[in-house]
Amino acid sequence: MLNAAPAAQLSARTFVLTHRSAKGEGDLSCWLALPDTISDILPPLVAVHGIRREASAQAEFFGERASAFGRPVIAPVFEENHWPRYQQAVRRGRADLALLRLMSELQDAGIWLTGKFDLFGFSGGAQFAHRFAMLHPGVVSRLITSSAGWYTFPDDAAFPYGLAPRPGRSDSWAPRLTANLDQFLALPMHVCVGAHDNTPDRNTRSGAAINAQQGPHRRARAMRWAEAVRSAAHARDINPSVEFVALPSCGHNFRNCITRGGLDTIVVPDQTVLTQTKTCRGNCGQCAVADIAEQGSVI
Repeated sequence: MLNAAPAAQLSARTFVLTHRSAKGEGDLSCWLALPDTISDILPPLVAVHGIRREASAQAEFFGERASAFGRPVIAPVFEENHWPRYQQAVRRGRADLALLRLMSELQDAGIWLTGKFDLFGFSGGAQFAHRFAMLHPGVVSRLITSSAGWYTFPDDAAFPYGLAPRPGRSDSWAPRLTANLDQFLALPMHVCVGAHDNTPDRNTRSGAAINAQQGPHRRARAMRWAEAVRSAAHARDINPSVEFVALPSCGHNFRNCITRGGLDTIVVPDQTVLTQTKTCRGNCGQCAVADIAEQGSVI
């Protein structure tokens, strides 16, 4: 178990916090934290809110650190009336494809310049983030989850608890989960949760079956899911890069996870190993974002 602690302050850098409206019906608006100069080497950070939908707060909190490295922060807004079950990624309107469309638009506008992006989510956003990464690992450079209420496990339980198709459904997206599993298991991941996030609340999905599979509370579930991902990777001869992080002195509170637990230093670390360039050789990931968004729900 790795305990995170706040790192030393970075020197102050400037960024602009701005809101971008949705392009059309079924599309996403977003908050953007844009640095003075955008890196064409380091990936942007996509930060997904929880059910309180505090996207602007995420963009602002992460923007200060990210701007020091020329990394834009993109915080999509899943409006409650349009995306009541965005956490599951594939429900009602396909939140996963809406994010791909947004990222394609922002890439065309020059707001991010690399082929892949780091993906973070808090609480309900962590639920979305890991399911999105399972569906579309080819566009994700790194996955960071924090304080998810529950998870999709890399096993043969029916979705959303596992990767198997839902009984009696003909879901066009279902084959992606198993087809992309190797690529997902190879992603660098941090699975974070407050060290004191060990009490279920009214937003915690609970019951005999899910508690038996995942554990009784968020901390136990994060630990169990991280271990399940590692085990699934080893079973397929994949060397996993999965770290479980207990954030000290905090429970289920985003701001406390930042100010007490050092979550921002995990989401935006001091050094990034990405060496991707803008040169496209047909598999750069830049094409993948646009192509997947364009193909829509048939994939």
